Amino acid sequence: MATIEMIEAARDRLAGRVRRTPLLSSPFLNEIAGRRVLVKPECLQHTGSFKFRGAWSAISHLAPDVRARGVIAFSSGNHAQGVALAAKLHGIPSVIVMPSDAPRIKIENTRAYRADVVLYDRATEDRDAIGAQISQERGLTLIRPFDDPLVIAGQGTAGLEIAEQAAEEGLDAADVLVPTGGGGFASGIALALEAKVPRLRVRTCEPEGFDDVARSIAAGRIERNASHAGSVCDAIVTPQPGNLTFPILSRLCGPGMVVTDQEALRAVALAFQRLKIVVEPGGAVALAAALFHGETLGDTVIAVVSGGNVDSNVFEDALRQKP
Repeated sequence: MATIEMIEAARDRLAGRVRRTPLLSSPFLNEIAGRRVLVKPECLQHTGSFKFRGAWSAISHLAPDVRARGVIAFSSGNHAQGVALAAKLHGIPSVIVMPSDAPRIKIENTRAYRADVVLYDRATEDRDAIGAQISQERGLTLIRPFDDPLVIAGQGTAGLEIAEQAAEEGLDAADVLVPTGGGGFASGIALALEAKVPRLRVRTCEPEGFDDVARSIAAGRIERNASHAGSVCDAIVTPQPGNLTFPILSRLCGPGMVVTDQEALRAVALAFQRLKIVVEPGGAVALAAALFHGETLGDTVIAVVSGGNVDSNVFEDALRQKP
């Protein structure tokens, strides 16, 4: 299980490698939300998402002889890029198994980081079987996207930054809204905040129809999504919370928040117009929750933007959304 000690150790391994992303604000967003909204843009992180944190944490912890053989990962995009870049910087090979319908920009970027990208049809092929065969043949180590203590620890380094930045803003209590798929990012941040600023409470944020984490927290047990695709928020669509992440989320997080795809696209447009950052829909769900679902939120919220790897046609569609 990930611990605050593991998160602090990951921060030490990430020193000089990770970007300390800022907290941004806009009076226009505050007016829409009816409260103060601080935005942490992990879309400005290496590879355009928070995933680089967890990938570097896991790969840098491997024994040198194991690491030298290389790593493998399954991902529709952001975890793929994080692992690919971390592997490249370590000078080791990486294989990324990606669905053929993943956003084109994510496939191209992963290849640009010198990863061997293996595409599969998610409707007819088994990615686990493909990955297991490649891993066995080449002796590769699997880097899981969220259900891994070292990955959770790496993502938790963003929580350490939030704790420091909240202190700089004079905040000792607020809801911290986090886009959530399998829960590695939210659980890592929650563990860091529990240790450093316990009155900063994580709220998970998901797209409508794929709110397995919100339902699981409410039910007290893991709930699955009926479908594995069908939202513009592809980056955070997962079948269910992780077996390691769910106990953390259940213990530390408040009620989950859910937004529509249209609200996520509106948040993408507003982030560009008011903060001048490029956000993907899945990365914008926390901002959408802060702007459009503030009934249960306090006077100040911190909304984490988890990624910005968006195809141009989706981004253009977001900019055409009506206010």
